[in-house]
Amino acid sequence: MTSSTPPSIALHPSAGPDLMTAAEGLQPQTVELRRAIHQEPELGLDLPDTQAKILESLTGLGLDISLGKTSTSVTADLDTGRPGPTVLLRGDMDALPLQEDLDVAWKSDREQHMHACGHDAHVSMLASAARLLSENRSELTGKVRFMFQPGEEGFHGAQHMIDEGVLDGVDRAFAIHVFSQIPSGLFFSRPGPLMASADEFRITVRGAGGHASMPSGCIDPIPAAAATVLSLHAMVGRTTAATDAAVLTVAHLAAGTTNNIIPETAFMEGTIRTLNEDVRAKLHDKVHEVATHTAAAHGCSCEARVIKGYPVTVNNADEVQRSGETARAVFGEGSFHTMPDPVMGAEDFSYVLNHVPGSMAFLGVCEPGVEFTDAAPNHSNFMTIHEPAMAKGVAMYAAMALSA
Repeated sequence: MTSSTPPSIALHPSAGPDLMTAAEGLQPQTVELRRAIHQEPELGLDLPDTQAKILESLTGLGLDISLGKTSTSVTADLDTGRPGPTVLLRGDMDALPLQEDLDVAWKSDREQHMHACGHDAHVSMLASAARLLSENRSELTGKVRFMFQPGEEGFHGAQHMIDEGVLDGVDRAFAIHVFSQIPSGLFFSRPGPLMASADEFRITVRGAGGHASMPSGCIDPIPAAAATVLSLHAMVGRTTAATDAAVLTVAHLAAGTTNNIIPETAFMEGTIRTLNEDVRAKLHDKVHEVATHTAAAHGCSCEARVIKGYPVTVNNADEVQRSGETARAVFGEGSFHTMPDPVMGAEDFSYVLNHVPGSMAFLGVCEPGVEFTDAAPNHSNFMTIHEPAMAKGVAMYAAMALSA
Protein backbone atom coordinates (compact mmCIF):
# COMPACT_ATOMS: atom_id res chain seq x y z
CA MET A 1 0.00 0.00 0.00
CA THR A 2 1.32 3.43 -0.90
CA SER A 3 0.63 6.49 1.20
CA SER A 4 0.19 9.97 -0.23
CA THR A 5 1.93 12.94 1.34
CA PRO A 6 -0.34 15.88 2.09
CA PRO A 7 0.48 18.92 -0.05
CA SER A 8 2.58 21.63 1.50
CA ILE A 9 0.57 24.74 2.33
CA ALA A 10 2.45 27.95 1.59
CA LEU A 11 1.45 30.78 3.90
CA HIS A 12 1.98 34.38 2.87
CA PRO A 13 4.35 36.26 5.20
CA SER A 14 1.44 38.57 6.08
CA ALA A 15 -0.53 35.61 7.44
CA GLY A 16 1.06 35.90 10.85
CA PRO A 17 0.51 37.54 14.23
CA ASP A 18 0.40 41.04 12.69
CA LEU A 19 -2.82 40.00 10.99
CA MET A 20 -4.45 39.51 14.38
CA THR A 21 -3.26 42.95 15.44
CA ALA A 22 -4.88 44.44 12.33
CA ALA A 23 -8.13 42.54 13.03
CA GLU A 24 -8.17 43.83 16.60
CA GLY A 25 -7.81 47.36 15.21
CA LEU A 26 -11.07 46.80 13.32
CA GLN A 27 -12.89 45.41 16.37
CA PRO A 28 -14.99 48.53 17.07
CA GLN A 29 -16.45 48.41 13.54
CA THR A 30 -16.91 44.65 13.74
CA VAL A 31 -18.84 44.90 17.01
CA GLU A 32 -20.89 47.87 15.84
CA LEU A 33 -22.05 46.05 12.70
CA ARG A 34 -22.77 42.85 14.59
CA ARG A 35 -24.95 44.63 17.14
CA ALA A 36 -26.80 46.62 14.48
CA ILE A 37 -27.66 43.44 12.60
CA HIS A 38 -28.55 41.65 15.82
CA GLN A 39 -30.99 44.38 16.79
CA GLU A 40 -32.85 44.22 13.45
CA PRO A 41 -32.88 40.52 12.49
CA GLU A 42 -34.56 39.24 9.35
CA LEU A 43 -35.66 35.78 8.23
CA GLY A 44 -35.33 33.75 5.07
CA LEU A 45 -34.21 34.95 1.67
CA ASP A 46 -35.49 38.53 1.80
CA LEU A 47 -33.25 40.56 4.14
CA PRO A 48 -33.27 44.13 2.81
CA ASP A 49 -32.22 45.83 6.06
CA THR A 50 -29.31 43.42 6.56
CA GLN A 51 -28.28 43.82 2.92
CA ALA A 52 -28.26 47.60 3.30
CA LYS A 53 -26.01 47.38 6.37
CA ILE A 54 -23.59 45.11 4.49
CA LEU A 55 -23.45 47.43 1.49
CA GLU A 56 -22.77 50.41 3.75
CA SER A 57 -19.93 48.53 5.46
CA LEU A 58 -18.32 47.76 2.07
CA THR A 59 -18.55 51.32 0.76
CA GLY A 60 -15.24 52.71 -0.47
CA LEU A 61 -13.36 49.41 -0.47
CA GLY A 62 -13.06 49.20 -4.25
CA LEU A 63 -14.94 45.94 -4.53
CA ASP A 64 -16.95 44.73 -7.51
CA ILE A 65 -20.38 44.20 -5.96
CA SER A 66 -23.37 42.33 -7.35
CA LEU A 67 -26.74 41.68 -5.74
CA GLY A 68 -28.86 38.55 -5.90
CA LYS A 69 -31.88 38.25 -8.14
CA THR A 70 -33.80 35.59 -6.20
CA SER A 71 -32.64 36.73 -2.76
CA THR A 72 -31.04 39.73 -1.08
CA SER A 73 -27.57 38.21 -1.33
CA VAL A 74 -24.41 40.27 -1.76
CA THR A 75 -21.37 39.08 -3.71
CA ALA A 76 -18.28 41.29 -3.53
CA ASP A 77 -15.06 40.62 -5.44
CA LEU A 78 -11.63 41.94 -4.56
CA ASP A 79 -9.71 41.55 -7.83
CA THR A 80 -5.97 42.20 -7.59
CA GLY A 81 -5.42 41.97 -11.34
CA ARG A 82 -2.55 39.58 -10.66
CA PRO A 83 -2.58 35.84 -11.44
CA GLY A 84 -3.67 33.63 -8.59
CA PRO A 85 -6.53 31.58 -7.20
CA THR A 86 -10.04 32.82 -6.56
CA VAL A 87 -10.81 32.22 -2.89
CA LEU A 88 -14.41 32.38 -1.68
CA LEU A 89 -15.15 33.43 1.90
CA ARG A 90 -18.74 32.99 3.06
CA GLY A 91 -20.85 34.51 5.82
CA ASP A 92 -24.56 33.80 6.25
CA MET A 93 -27.00 36.58 7.12
CA ASP A 94 -30.39 35.31 8.31
CA ALA A 95 -31.88 34.99 11.79
CA LEU A 96 -34.24 32.47 13.39
CA PRO A 97 -37.98 32.64 14.18
CA LEU A 98 -37.39 32.87 17.92
CA GLN A 99 -38.25 35.34 20.68
CA GLU A 100 -35.07 36.68 22.27
CA ASP A 101 -34.96 36.64 26.08
CA LEU A 102 -31.40 37.90 26.46
CA ASP A 103 -31.29 41.27 28.22
CA VAL A 104 -28.73 43.33 26.28
CA ALA A 105 -28.78 46.85 24.88
CA TRP A 106 -28.79 45.48 21.32
CA LYS A 107 -31.60 42.98 21.94
CA SER A 108 -33.77 42.17 18.93
CA ASP A 109 -36.52 44.74 18.45
CA ARG A 110 -38.57 42.40 16.26
CA GLU A 111 -41.04 39.89 17.66
CA GLN A 112 -40.14 36.24 17.05
CA HIS A 113 -36.91 37.22 15.25
CA MET A 114 -33.51 36.54 16.80
CA HIS A 115 -29.92 36.00 15.73
CA ALA A 116 -29.58 32.87 17.84
CA CYS A 117 -27.06 31.09 15.62
CA GLY A 118 -24.38 33.75 15.30
CA HIS A 119 -25.01 34.78 11.69
CA ASP A 120 -24.79 38.42 12.81
CA ALA A 121 -21.20 37.67 13.86
CA HIS A 122 -20.47 35.87 10.58
CA VAL A 123 -21.54 38.90 8.54
CA SER A 124 -19.61 41.39 10.64
CA MET A 125 -16.43 39.26 10.66
CA LEU A 126 -16.59 38.84 6.89
CA ALA A 127 -17.19 42.55 6.31
CA SER A 128 -14.19 43.46 8.46
CA ALA A 129 -12.08 40.85 6.65
CA ALA A 130 -13.10 42.50 3.37
CA ARG A 131 -11.90 45.84 4.72
CA LEU A 132 -8.64 44.39 6.04
CA LEU A 133 -7.85 42.66 2.75
CA SER A 134 -8.89 45.64 0.64
CA GLU A 135 -6.54 47.88 2.58
CA ASN A 136 -3.74 45.38 2.00
CA ARG A 137 -4.54 44.27 -1.55
CA SER A 138 -0.89 44.71 -2.54
CA GLU A 139 -0.20 41.58 -0.48
CA LEU A 140 -2.70 39.52 -2.47
CA THR A 141 -2.78 37.74 -5.79
CA GLY A 142 -5.78 36.45 -7.69
CA LYS A 143 -9.25 37.28 -6.41
CA VAL A 144 -11.16 37.11 -3.14
CA ARG A 145 -14.92 36.65 -3.35
CA PHE A 146 -16.99 37.61 -0.30
CA MET A 147 -20.25 35.65 -0.23
CA PHE A 148 -22.88 37.25 2.00
CA GLN A 149 -25.65 34.67 1.96
CA PRO A 150 -29.25 34.84 3.16
CA GLY A 151 -31.54 31.89 3.75
CA GLU A 152 -29.23 29.44 5.52
CA GLU A 153 -31.84 28.47 8.10
CA GLY A 154 -33.77 26.08 5.88
CA PHE A 155 -34.20 28.24 2.77
CA HIS A 156 -31.33 26.86 0.62
CA GLY A 157 -29.78 30.30 0.24
CA ALA A 158 -26.41 28.89 -0.86
CA GLN A 159 -28.08 27.02 -3.71
CA HIS A 160 -29.79 30.24 -4.83
CA MET A 161 -26.40 31.96 -5.01
CA ILE A 162 -24.78 29.00 -6.77
CA ASP A 163 -27.53 29.05 -9.40
CA GLU A 164 -26.73 32.72 -9.94
CA GLY A 165 -23.02 32.03 -10.45
CA VAL A 166 -21.33 32.71 -7.11
CA LEU A 167 -18.98 29.74 -7.65
CA ASP A 168 -17.99 30.63 -11.19
CA GLY A 169 -14.20 30.59 -11.32
CA VAL A 170 -13.80 29.77 -7.62
CA ASP A 171 -10.83 27.56 -6.72
CA ARG A 172 -11.48 27.00 -3.03
CA ALA A 173 -13.88 28.10 -0.31
CA PHE A 174 -13.86 28.69 3.42
CA ALA A 175 -16.49 29.50 6.05
CA ILE A 176 -16.58 30.08 9.79
CA HIS A 177 -19.45 29.20 12.08
CA VAL A 178 -19.45 30.43 15.68
CA PHE A 179 -20.29 27.89 18.37
CA SER A 180 -21.41 29.05 21.80
CA GLN A 181 -20.29 25.90 23.63
CA ILE A 182 -16.64 25.98 22.53
CA PRO A 183 -13.97 27.99 24.42
CA SER A 184 -13.69 31.53 23.11
CA GLY A 185 -11.20 32.03 20.30
CA LEU A 186 -10.46 28.38 19.52
CA PHE A 187 -11.07 26.83 16.10
CA PHE A 188 -12.39 23.29 15.59
CA SER A 189 -12.80 21.35 12.37
CA ARG A 190 -12.20 17.94 10.82
CA PRO A 191 -11.63 16.38 7.40
CA GLY A 192 -14.54 14.51 5.82
CA PRO A 193 -18.08 14.76 7.21
CA LEU A 194 -18.39 17.76 9.51
CA MET A 195 -22.18 18.11 9.70
CA ALA A 196 -25.13 15.93 8.82
CA SER A 197 -27.69 16.01 6.07
CA ALA A 198 -31.12 17.24 7.15
CA ASP A 199 -34.37 16.00 5.61
CA GLU A 200 -38.01 16.16 6.70
CA PHE A 201 -40.69 13.52 6.47
CA ARG A 202 -44.46 13.94 6.69
CA ILE A 203 -46.84 11.00 6.98
CA THR A 204 -50.63 11.00 6.99
CA VAL A 205 -52.29 7.72 8.00
CA ARG A 206 -55.86 7.43 6.72
CA GLY A 207 -58.58 5.18 8.14
CA ALA A 208 -62.34 5.57 8.58
CA GLY A 209 -63.71 7.63 11.47
CA GLY A 210 -66.68 7.04 13.70
CA HIS A 211 -67.89 6.79 17.30
CA ALA A 212 -65.18 5.99 19.83
CA SER A 213 -67.54 3.57 21.62
CA MET A 214 -67.79 1.40 18.50
CA PRO A 215 -64.25 1.01 17.12
CA SER A 216 -65.17 -2.23 15.34
CA GLY A 217 -67.22 -0.16 12.90
CA CYS A 218 -64.28 2.13 12.14
CA ILE A 219 -60.73 1.87 10.88
CA ASP A 220 -58.80 3.67 13.59
CA PRO A 221 -55.69 5.47 12.28
CA ILE A 222 -54.30 6.18 15.74
CA PRO A 223 -53.02 2.65 16.54
CA ALA A 224 -51.58 2.55 13.02
CA ALA A 225 -49.83 5.87 13.59
CA ALA A 226 -48.52 4.74 16.99
CA ALA A 227 -47.14 1.55 15.47
CA THR A 228 -45.58 3.59 12.67
CA VAL A 229 -43.75 5.83 15.15
CA LEU A 230 -42.25 2.82 16.92
CA SER A 231 -41.43 1.06 13.66
CA LEU A 232 -39.69 4.11 12.20
CA HIS A 233 -37.51 4.53 15.28
CA ALA A 234 -36.64 0.84 15.34
CA MET A 235 -36.02 0.77 11.60
CA VAL A 236 -32.92 2.96 11.77
CA GLY A 237 -31.02 0.61 14.07
CA ARG A 238 -32.09 -2.45 12.07
CA THR A 239 -31.21 -1.16 8.61
CA THR A 240 -28.21 1.10 9.26
CA ALA A 241 -24.83 -0.21 10.35
CA ALA A 242 -23.80 0.87 13.84
CA THR A 243 -20.74 2.54 12.30
CA ASP A 244 -22.94 4.75 10.11
CA ALA A 245 -24.41 7.55 12.18
CA ALA A 246 -28.08 8.19 11.44
CA VAL A 247 -30.93 9.74 13.39
CA LEU A 248 -34.65 9.66 12.72
CA THR A 249 -37.01 11.46 15.08
CA VAL A 250 -40.78 11.77 14.96
CA ALA A 251 -41.15 15.22 16.49
CA HIS A 252 -44.80 16.05 15.84
CA LEU A 253 -47.85 13.78 16.14
CA ALA A 254 -51.46 14.92 15.78
CA ALA A 255 -54.82 13.12 15.56
CA GLY A 256 -58.42 13.65 16.59
CA THR A 257 -60.45 16.50 18.04
CA THR A 258 -62.13 15.16 21.18
CA ASN A 259 -62.52 12.11 23.44
CA ASN A 260 -65.41 10.29 21.76
CA ILE A 261 -64.59 10.48 18.05
CA ILE A 262 -62.29 8.17 16.16
CA PRO A 263 -60.70 10.46 13.55
CA GLU A 264 -60.26 9.68 9.90
CA THR A 265 -56.57 10.62 9.83
CA ALA A 266 -53.45 10.82 11.99
CA PHE A 267 -50.45 12.93 11.07
CA MET A 268 -46.78 12.81 11.99
CA GLU A 269 -43.61 14.57 10.91
CA GLY A 270 -39.98 14.56 11.84
CA THR A 271 -36.37 14.76 10.76
CA ILE A 272 -33.77 12.42 9.23
CA ARG A 273 -30.05 13.10 9.78
CA THR A 274 -27.16 11.11 8.32
CA LEU A 275 -23.44 11.50 7.61
CA ASN A 276 -23.43 9.43 4.44
CA GLU A 277 -25.34 10.11 1.23
CA ASP A 278 -25.89 6.39 0.54
CA VAL A 279 -27.38 5.89 4.02
CA ARG A 280 -29.47 8.99 3.44
CA ALA A 281 -30.99 7.61 0.24
CA LYS A 282 -31.64 4.24 1.87
CA LEU A 283 -33.50 5.81 4.81
CA HIS A 284 -35.66 7.83 2.44
CA ASP A 285 -36.81 4.58 0.82
CA LYS A 286 -37.29 2.87 4.18
CA VAL A 287 -39.53 5.63 5.53
CA HIS A 288 -41.93 5.05 2.65
CA GLU A 289 -41.73 1.27 3.05
CA VAL A 290 -42.29 1.19 6.81
CA ALA A 291 -45.10 3.76 6.76
CA THR A 292 -46.96 2.11 3.91
CA HIS A 293 -46.72 -1.44 5.19
CA THR A 294 -47.50 -0.57 8.81
CA ALA A 295 -50.59 1.35 7.76
CA ALA A 296 -51.71 -1.55 5.56
CA ALA A 297 -51.28 -4.02 8.43
CA HIS A 298 -53.85 -1.96 10.36
CA GLY A 299 -56.24 -1.71 7.42
CA CYS A 300 -55.25 1.89 6.71
CA SER A 301 -53.64 3.68 3.82
CA CYS A 302 -51.01 6.37 4.11
CA GLU A 303 -49.32 9.18 2.29
CA ALA A 304 -45.60 9.39 3.08
CA ARG A 305 -43.43 12.21 1.80
CA VAL A 306 -39.75 12.96 2.31
CA ILE A 307 -38.67 16.56 1.71
CA LYS A 308 -34.97 16.74 0.91
CA GLY A 309 -33.02 19.31 2.86
CA TYR A 310 -29.30 20.01 3.04
CA PRO A 311 -26.74 17.39 2.01
CA VAL A 312 -23.93 16.18 4.25
CA THR A 313 -21.33 18.92 4.85
CA VAL A 314 -18.04 17.30 3.78
CA ASN A 315 -14.75 19.11 4.33
CA ASN A 316 -11.88 18.63 1.90
CA ALA A 317 -8.95 17.12 3.84
CA ASP A 318 -6.31 19.35 2.20
CA GLU A 319 -8.37 22.45 2.96
CA VAL A 320 -8.75 21.43 6.60
CA GLN A 321 -4.97 21.06 6.72
CA ARG A 322 -4.70 24.54 5.23
CA SER A 323 -7.02 26.01 7.87
CA GLY A 324 -5.13 24.30 10.69
CA GLU A 325 -1.74 25.51 9.53
CA THR A 326 -3.13 28.98 8.92
CA ALA A 327 -4.63 29.20 12.42
CA ARG A 328 -1.40 28.07 14.04
CA ALA A 329 0.63 30.61 12.02
CA VAL A 330 -1.62 33.49 13.05
CA PHE A 331 -2.68 32.54 16.58
CA GLY A 332 -0.08 30.02 17.72
CA GLU A 333 -0.12 26.38 18.73
CA GLY A 334 -3.25 25.16 20.45
CA SER A 335 -5.52 27.49 18.48
CA PHE A 336 -6.84 24.79 16.13
CA HIS A 337 -8.25 21.41 17.15
CA THR A 338 -9.33 18.42 15.11
CA MET A 339 -12.78 17.19 16.10
CA PRO A 340 -13.05 13.44 16.73
CA ASP A 341 -16.66 13.31 15.56
CA PRO A 342 -19.02 15.27 13.33
CA VAL A 343 -22.09 17.04 14.67
CA MET A 344 -25.62 16.16 13.60
CA GLY A 345 -26.69 19.72 12.83
CA ALA A 346 -26.83 20.71 9.17
CA GLU A 347 -25.48 23.54 7.02
CA ASP A 348 -26.18 24.70 3.49
CA PHE A 349 -22.48 25.49 2.99
CA SER A 350 -22.65 21.81 2.06
CA TYR A 351 -23.85 22.90 -1.39
CA VAL A 352 -20.66 24.94 -1.87
CA LEU A 353 -18.44 22.06 -0.73
CA ASN A 354 -20.18 19.77 -3.22
CA HIS A 355 -18.78 21.93 -6.03
CA VAL A 356 -15.37 23.24 -4.92
CA PRO A 357 -12.73 22.08 -2.44
CA GLY A 358 -13.10 23.89 0.84
CA SER A 359 -13.76 23.65 4.53
CA MET A 360 -15.76 25.08 7.39
CA ALA A 361 -14.36 25.67 10.87
CA PHE A 362 -16.18 26.29 14.13
CA LEU A 363 -15.04 29.30 16.17
CA GLY A 364 -15.64 29.13 19.91
CA VAL A 365 -17.50 32.11 21.39
CA CYS A 366 -18.31 30.85 24.89
CA GLU A 367 -18.01 33.62 27.47
CA PRO A 368 -14.90 33.11 29.66
CA GLY A 369 -15.74 31.82 33.10
CA VAL A 370 -18.85 30.01 31.88
CA GLU A 371 -18.84 26.22 31.88
CA PHE A 372 -19.35 25.05 28.31
CA THR A 373 -22.16 22.76 29.39
CA ASP A 374 -23.91 25.73 31.03
CA ALA A 375 -23.63 28.06 28.04
CA ALA A 376 -26.83 28.59 26.08
CA PRO A 377 -26.43 26.57 22.87
CA ASN A 378 -26.88 27.83 19.33
CA HIS A 379 -30.61 28.23 18.57
CA SER A 380 -31.38 29.05 22.20
CA ASN A 381 -33.40 32.15 23.13
CA PHE A 382 -30.48 33.03 25.46
CA MET A 383 -27.66 32.32 22.97
CA THR A 384 -24.89 34.93 23.13
CA ILE A 385 -21.30 35.31 22.01
CA HIS A 386 -18.03 36.54 23.48
CA GLU A 387 -17.45 39.41 21.07
CA PRO A 388 -13.62 39.60 21.40
CA ALA A 389 -13.47 36.23 19.62
CA MET A 390 -14.73 37.92 16.47
CA ALA A 391 -11.30 39.49 15.91
CA LYS A 392 -9.93 35.99 15.47
CA GLY A 393 -12.67 35.27 12.94
CA VAL A 394 -11.71 38.38 10.97
CA ALA A 395 -8.04 37.43 11.01
CA MET A 396 -8.79 33.83 10.05
CA TYR A 397 -10.92 34.84 7.07
CA ALA A 398 -8.17 37.16 5.88
CA ALA A 399 -5.41 34.62 6.46
CA MET A 400 -7.25 31.96 4.47
CA ALA A 401 -7.34 34.35 1.51
CA LEU A 402 -3.60 34.94 1.87
CA SER A 403 -2.58 31.25 1.97
CA ALA A 404 -1.42 29.99 -1.43
